[in-house]
Amino acid sequence: MTSERQNDGPVREVRVVPYDPAWPRQFLEEAERLRAVFGRELVDIHHIGSTSVPGLAAKPIIDILPVVRDIGVVDRFNGAMEELGYEAMGELGLPGRRYFRRTHVRDGFVCHTHHVHVYALGNPEIDRHLAFRDYLRANPEVARRYAELKQELARRFPHDIEGYMDGKDVFIKDVERTALAWWRRR
Repeated sequence: MTSERQNDGPVREVRVVPYDPAWPRQFLEEAERLRAVFGRELVDIHHIGSTSVPGLAAKPIIDILPVVRDIGVVDRFNGAMEELGYEAMGELGLPGRRYFRRTHVRDGFVCHTHHVHVYALGNPEIDRHLAFRDYLRANPEVARRYAELKQELARRFPHDIEGYMDGKDVFIKDVERTALAWWRRR
């Protein structure tokens, strides 16, 4: 698949940009909006993904990981999330997760601006995401190699998100193994 164009609609552009120092503020602003939605169900909320690693080139998408008490009640918040401009995607292939995304169309391209990955307290995916983030923060050389890989893949697959993601897969899995071992020793 070389394009995500369907029915002559917009294409999703794979765009990796230099680190933007506004990303942490954008996370904090969105985290406040999400706190209002999830209320007492929310245990914690984390900035994850490449935009959470200072200096790391990234797709300009703020990834957010809210931790809730009970994943089973999250679907009750779908309407409130839609009011914030999110699309409720359910588990989207990952049992125990609720996934929301916010998009807009710019210059004929679909642009994701925020991804929200909700997990219940105790889900091992939380540690996986936090370990990867913190390992990249603590290891600038690994983060630099990751940025170079993402930039190269974005050039090779500018309209093929699957090709881009597949190209990162081996690197991510290798770093995740190391990061989780590092995380558990801390």
